[in-house]
Amino acid sequence: MIILGIDPALTVTGYGVIVVKKNIASLLEAGIIKTSPKQILPERLDKIYKGVTRLLAENKPDVLVLEKLYAHYRHPTTAYLLGQARGVICLACARANIPLAEYAATQVKKAVVGKGLASKYQVQRMVANILNISTLPKYTDITDALALAIAHSYTLRSRILKDISYGARKAT
Repeated sequence: MIILGIDPALTVTGYGVIVVKKNIASLLEAGIIKTSPKQILPERLDKIYKGVTRLLAENKPDVLVLEKLYAHYRHPTTAYLLGQARGVICLACARANIPLAEYAATQVKKAVVGKGLASKYQVQRMVANILNISTLPKYTDITDALALAIAHSYTLRSRILKDISYGARKAT
């Protein structure tokens, strides 16, 4: 299964593509889609949309995973801008007919690190360990995106194990 994780933002959108075979995750591609604050908003959103569309076409993921929107009441403008970036990502996903999964940041941290309040550094180290990456990426947005993809693979594995367990109980 190919999983594309995206950490959406207006300035630096991180992405990571992993492939999961026999419960082992491997890195396919990771990077950022960067826009300039000097550009007008529609141009920035268009660059994100085109970047995600390219990722979908080149990697043909089975699912796209996004972080759920979290808005702090002291920063409503940040949530508004982040929502627009997420919107164009969701649009690209819908146009490519790719399923979309969403997880809260605390769910991802708990799945990957074991603690829902893990630090960015802890997430980075665990992602690097899981994917056998020797050098940490420059942007934490990349490891956040990879953590989303890894967390989704763990969720799928958990569902499969539950189904197997349920089937075994039902058969007896």
